[in-house]
Amino acid sequence: MLTLGCARNEVDSEELAGRLAGGGWELVDPDDGEAGQAPDVIVVNTCGFVESAKKDSVDTLLAAADTGAKVVAVGCMAERYGAELAESLPEADAVLGFDHYPDLAERLGEVLSGHAVPSHVPVDRRTLLPISPVDRQAAAAGVTVPGHAWGPRIERKRLDDAPVASLKIASGCDRRCSFCAIPSFRGSFVSRLPDEIVAEGAWLAGQGVRELVLVSENTTSYGKDLGREHAGDRALEALLTRLAALPGVDRVRASYLQPAETRPNLVRAIATTPGVADYFDMSFQHSSESVLRRMRRFGDTDSFLKLVGQIREHSPAAGIRSNFIVGFPGETEADFAELVRFLTEARLDAVGVFGYSDEDGTEAEDLPDKLDAETIAARVSRISDLVEELTAQRAEERVGSEVVVLVEHPETDDEDCAGRAAHQAPEVDGECVFVAGDPLEPADLAVGDLVRARVVDTEGVDLLVEPLEVLPRVSPGAA
Repeated sequence: MLTLGCARNEVDSEELAGRLAGGGWELVDPDDGEAGQAPDVIVVNTCGFVESAKKDSVDTLLAAADTGAKVVAVGCMAERYGAELAESLPEADAVLGFDHYPDLAERLGEVLSGHAVPSHVPVDRRTLLPISPVDRQAAAAGVTVPGHAWGPRIERKRLDDAPVASLKIASGCDRRCSFCAIPSFRGSFVSRLPDEIVAEGAWLAGQGVRELVLVSENTTSYGKDLGREHAGDRALEALLTRLAALPGVDRVRASYLQPAETRPNLVRAIATTPGVADYFDMSFQHSSESVLRRMRRFGDTDSFLKLVGQIREHSPAAGIRSNFIVGFPGETEADFAELVRFLTEARLDAVGVFGYSDEDGTEAEDLPDKLDAETIAARVSRISDLVEELTAQRAEERVGSEVVVLVEHPETDDEDCAGRAAHQAPEVDGECVFVAGDPLEPADLAVGDLVRARVVDTEGVDLLVEPLEVLPRVSPGAA
């Protein structure tokens, strides 16, 4: 099983691995030293978000085909392009969509035996569920929604033993951002029931997970389709509280928050609830009001700065990250200056910068006033240089403070012992690197330890920290 793309895809892969194990398949790791086995079938969970991700998916499929194993493409790119991908990539033995997931074990058996499996035929998945959120839960029972099948019959099969795991709380998106194609192949927004999410969180804790990262296409919409019996518009707050109270879980992190849906009560809950990381992954995308309107989004520089101020009023050390699209059609120098103003005043902890490019089937693809590639590249460079300086300064402000770090890899001959503090999400926000301390040394720490540490220096957004104390574990199921 090879997984590309985001954490949501990682959860889908673990669900698929659970389904396949239940169908008699054995997951193998060909790179596992002497114990490695050559696979009969390689399942590639593809990403279809942007051109670079599509290229990575195709390259991975081609490399898998070179091994001599049967190759099956699933995931977003397979769902989005289906038969078109199969026709252009004959090296893949099958291209299967989300509706194949319930019977994937049988489909792999057909592939292995040499039978042709009809390729997925794409459909706009927004048309599969009612427009009204109140009717959506009942209707979703008849639609395959990846990452929603956990339960007594299908348990995720973890693909690693890391002390952090993603936990999907919803799928799909009802927003209509002009640059984004995700709703067309991921479908309308559907929340998972809170009891099911909490049960899966407890199961993950029993597997040794100490941090749960809540993932979805739009986390702030969680619960809008569940009704008042599930806390109504405060469903996410209630869910965070329940998950943070699970024995064995030390930290719960929410990802992908929409600024327009991030209400003051949610800010307060994330910033102040014990066990919930004071971390805000805000989907700003830009700050110029005119650009945001062309993106079919809401907000402006001043409203976003007000939101950042609310967060830091509750928790000055809270981590705030975001991604920004530079060079969107019609972006003027004045629009660009607004973005510079926001970034300079907001002083975010981590920032991703992307140059605009047309995406198949989106409204923005047909917008006028496209910027030339040279202008986009120049603006990306200017913003990247700015945020590199600003995020490094924000990290330096933490020198002398204490952080609680979850150790994710031990000290080896080739690698430092490191982990993440509450303001750092997996893979995207930098890390805490342990240096010699008193009385603890990095070699004394193990993966999964939760360590109180002091920040002594920085390297860009990374913090250098001295370990002070290994905090006690609370076993799953303990009172």
